[in-house]
Amino acid sequence: MMKGRYTMSDILIRDVNRKTLSRLKARAKRNGRSLQGEAKLILENAAGNALQESLAVAAQWRKKFAKEGKHFTDSAELIREGREERDL
Repeated sequence: MMKGRYTMSDILIRDVNRKTLSRLKARAKRNGRSLQGEAKLILENAAGNALQESLAVAAQWRKKFAKEGKHFTDSAELIREGREERDL
């Protein structure tokens, strides 16, 4: 396999309930996608990103914001401060 290239795999799902299939088809139509495209998106979202991928994306955003002069405080710290003020 060449660097930077991905191979796509196929998946076959057997014995899908008719009501489930009908709802999936309706969802695909509402979203302007094929049944396959809708099922693929659902699977990709359900699988999520690996922790390392998520951390890499977050690092890219922090770097981008820093270049633009934007700095954000730690939201956990802000929540903690709000709770402490509330409990006084």
